[in-house]
Amino acid sequence: MKEFTKHILVTGGAGFIGSHVVRRLLTNYPDYRVINFDRLTYAGNLENLKDVDRAPNYVFVKGDITNQQHLNKVFSDYGITDVIHLAAESHVDRSISGPMDFVLANVVGTVQLLNAAREYWGDFQNNVFYHISTDEVYGSLGDQGLFEETTAYDPRSPYSASKASSDHFVRAYHHTYGLPVRISNCSNNYGSHQFPEKLIPLIINNIVQQKELPVYGDGKNIRDWLWVEDHAHAIDVIFHTGKNGETYNIGGLNEWTNIDLVHRLCVILDDKLSRPAGTNEQLIRFVSDRAGHDRRYAIDATKLTQELGWSPSIRFEEGLEKTVDWYLANTGWVNHITSGDYTKYYEQQYALRKS
Repeated sequence: MKEFTKHILVTGGAGFIGSHVVRRLLTNYPDYRVINFDRLTYAGNLENLKDVDRAPNYVFVKGDITNQQHLNKVFSDYGITDVIHLAAESHVDRSISGPMDFVLANVVGTVQLLNAAREYWGDFQNNVFYHISTDEVYGSLGDQGLFEETTAYDPRSPYSASKASSDHFVRAYHHTYGLPVRISNCSNNYGSHQFPEKLIPLIINNIVQQKELPVYGDGKNIRDWLWVEDHAHAIDVIFHTGKNGETYNIGGLNEWTNIDLVHRLCVILDDKLSRPAGTNEQLIRFVSDRAGHDRRYAIDATKLTQELGWSPSIRFEEGLEKTVDWYLANTGWVNHITSGDYTKYYEQQYALRKS
């Protein structure tokens, strides 16, 4: 049996961001064992990792962070030395219609995970508990300014309130118990393997199928977009060189209004699908605005850049082209995960590949 230098528990590792983090760790650190701990809800998909799930340093464990027995067992069975915590309910619209699911997963689940780490690690020698959060905890910006690590929390949706609460609990465990924690708050991610309820893959998929393109309100809400592979790189850097007790903001330096982004995707896909210019824009439909819809988010990542040397590697326009190309080349993936029956199938496929 190979001796590993670290045994890293990645919660939510079958999800969009989590799968990119797991793949990066497996590829770059063969001396680490990566334990992907995921409940496999609608957005968790083992197909996201089928290219690396035979790796000798990879383990998948189906489990629920709200279940203390599941957590105690995975810590004990695999000798967990570090945690990268990505498991979360993350869709704002779903949090508005069902906030309790977000309280349980994002707040209670995080506290259960903190308890497991605190109990198992004991003296906290060479351990890291890294909690990944969102810029939405800061609320809504006006026309000027950027979110900094010192910006006061002002969550406006049940989702952002649940993430703000989990951030506070992580900091409280650091200050109260000395747990070695790091936190990062990121802007909107985009890239491959994102569940098609989120804006960019939703618009791409609807354009391909020639369905209406829903845009909330006047479409002028502004978001800062972060390439998911740049986010995975930032997580890698913070995990390895960040300081305990510190928070780092991760942003892509790409502010776009929603309507401008939708128009850009229409133009890209007119070309790639060989449709006459302007064809896809005819599918745009403005719909009633989302309740409590924050007007603008924008991240100041100066601390991360100056202290740890990270910066975005790709221009948004290039990343958007790559994202569109991936979805066009992987329509089978989209069809599988939107069919509702993919979870059981890919659990079975994973078991077969590992046997």
